[in-house]
Amino acid sequence: MSEDFSYPIGKFDKNFEFTPELKKQFIGEVAELPQKLNAAIENLNDEQLDTPYRPGGWTVRQTVHHVADSHLNSLIRFKLALTEDAPTIRPYYEDRWAELADSLLPIESSLKITEGLHLRWTRLLNSMNDEDFHRKLIHPETGEWTLGQMLGLYAWHGRHHTAHIKRLRERNGW
Repeated sequence: MSEDFSYPIGKFDKNFEFTPELKKQFIGEVAELPQKLNAAIENLNDEQLDTPYRPGGWTVRQTVHHVADSHLNSLIRFKLALTEDAPTIRPYYEDRWAELADSLLPIESSLKITEGLHLRWTRLLNSMNDEDFHRKLIHPETGEWTLGQMLGLYAWHGRHHTAHIKRLRERNGW
């Protein structure tokens, strides 16, 4: 069986019981992502950063910028769900965002965004009570989500893209 370059840690499944243990694990993963992402890209040169993690996939550079874009959207979604009653969020075309001019910038800008964003997001997550994690939002394409499910999704999302980079490095001997 060949490796799945698209989903190196498997696909996300939002059907799980949100326990105190999972909450602690997921918040820890959100808090640790900036350091793990930095470690995954450490010492990569521009040629390596501009290498797709899989055939037809994004480059490492685009992936780092995507994580910042995606997690910015997530923090906003959390704040909407915490301050409104089951808001309908706005999806976006992440593939198109990855083609915009800012996706060619040096990755340091997105690493700084991710670091500051995750500091704020972790503070917010740690301030939330159990009831807050049951608050809901509506995604027009995928339906209703609790903030507990969203937390699980974005903890997975960080691991997912970090694994893309790490697996590429392993395959290429970097």
